[in-house]
Amino acid sequence: MTASAKAEPAPFVRLTAVTKRFGTAAPALDAIEGVIMGGRITGLVGPDGAGKTTLIRLMTGLMLPDQGSVQVLDYDTRRNPGAIQAAIGYMPQRFGLYEDLSVQENLDLYADLRGLPKSERRRTFSELLEFTDLARFTTRLAGKLSGGMKQKLGLACALLRKPRLLLLDEPGVGVDPISRRDLWKMVENLTAEGIGVVWSTAYLEEAEACDHVFLLNQGRLLFSGPPQEMTGRVEDRVYRLSGIDGRRRERLARFLDHEGVVDGVIQGEAIRLVMKSGAVPPPLGKGDGTSSARAAVTPPRFEDAFVDMLGGGPGGRSRLAETQRTFAGDAGRPVIEARGLTKRFGDFTAADGITFDIPRGEIFGLLGPNGAGKSTTFKMLCGLLKPTAGEGRVAGFDLRRDAPEARNRLGYMAQKFSLYGDLSVIQNLNFFAGVYGLSGAKKRERIVLMTEIFDFRPIHDMSSKDLPLGLKQRLALACAVLHEPEVLFLDEPTSGVDPITRREFWTHINGLVEKGVTVLVTTHFMDEAEYCDRISLIYRGRSIALGSPDEMKARVASKDLPDPTMEDAFVALVEGSEAREAA
Repeated sequence: MTASAKAEPAPFVRLTAVTKRFGTAAPALDAIEGVIMGGRITGLVGPDGAGKTTLIRLMTGLMLPDQGSVQVLDYDTRRNPGAIQAAIGYMPQRFGLYEDLSVQENLDLYADLRGLPKSERRRTFSELLEFTDLARFTTRLAGKLSGGMKQKLGLACALLRKPRLLLLDEPGVGVDPISRRDLWKMVENLTAEGIGVVWSTAYLEEAEACDHVFLLNQGRLLFSGPPQEMTGRVEDRVYRLSGIDGRRRERLARFLDHEGVVDGVIQGEAIRLVMKSGAVPPPLGKGDGTSSARAAVTPPRFEDAFVDMLGGGPGGRSRLAETQRTFAGDAGRPVIEARGLTKRFGDFTAADGITFDIPRGEIFGLLGPNGAGKSTTFKMLCGLLKPTAGEGRVAGFDLRRDAPEARNRLGYMAQKFSLYGDLSVIQNLNFFAGVYGLSGAKKRERIVLMTEIFDFRPIHDMSSKDLPLGLKQRLALACAVLHEPEVLFLDEPTSGVDPITRREFWTHINGLVEKGVTVLVTTHFMDEAEYCDRISLIYRGRSIALGSPDEMKARVASKDLPDPTMEDAFVALVEGSEAREAA
């Protein structure tokens, strides 16, 4: 995704010292200044809790600033909110459509709400259904759509009366790379018509596709400008270390504790490092698995610059892993096994003959578009769904006969916050310790340890539903590992959290894997897929590719695309599968 060059458009939004508070907490927005132009994509970029949704709601006139002013299309939000709302399109963060209505019924309802004349509806519906590729699904209930299709329907409803300004609040959350690319193409076509688009996102790679970016963190504006200007701040400071033998996770942990290293991530068989200004990569000495490694400068990413601006990542030490018991042995016996796993819901086959083995101490990724069957496969392997055919085994236990025993060996972190919102942090820890069979001194010891590792003491008595997303995810992970499981099931564990929290999570996960814990993970972050030892790419219920991230990228490399990203590989492999089915 690259934003196309466009002529300088007219100003659509003016933000002047905009401040918004909720109660006695720190400002949700703190003196935000800026101008948003028409005819281009402006990104509101930042993690959960940065202030993105608050700023978009201020632009709609649904909320007013405590201080400062917001002008939209030359109307002040305090004096003319109705005129603004008539001229803009707004797609909220949470799916705002009616799940028990069909696609067509939602369009009819929103046409009524937007006052679209009946004489214009047939043509408008036809254009929008073609634009969003939803013409085949007009009778399907909105609740039965995949995540990407829901977002397309939301976009269609926001465009029923073509707006001058379109506000999209995190349209890419939980959406696979193919659907995200489709959404971007649609939005770029709109800006070519002069429509101004504000795209809010926590995915920092999406920032690079915008024409202009407002980077927010904890209510403050850290950067405003073209994304290339931001990435340029770490130009010539980002290195790719290739040719590393053996345990690259352990190497990364040591590199992250080197004084000159700002940030580091695994990139397939390589390691990517961001260095401080003037620093060079740590020595690649003999006898430590790096003697054949090579360090080469590589193009920076927006996320590299953001992490650098925040002062760097959390380092390479995981206290969680240091306290974890070590799992070893098994003489090569797989810890997780899928043998022809199949799940049917009536006439629909959600998973069809899924087969793979995962040995001890491996991170295995399940990737696929929304609705492809990866969540169904995931749930069968952790005992939450009974397969229609085939078998699954975890830690030697058959999931059909011995599901309770298998579940006692694993820790599970659901995609959506799965803890009890009305319970406090300490109550959740106590509850899940009991669920996993901990009692007495061992239970108290593990709860105290989780409290210290994740710094829960200041929030012990807070209801978990009131926690910021990053703390919710920390609590969910803490509850999943209370009983020191030998298998971890992680369903999109870092969706929406800030880059530093993501780094912290993967530091823990990498450390646990070094102790012999086996991890099955789903993710829509393609850079996170690079942490996996192997990946199964699932599409239309079947596994269409199985291998390491580097093997998958190599499969789609070509003269025109000599160095594909993991997202490039994802898209090309799915499109190749579609082409073979159509032939």
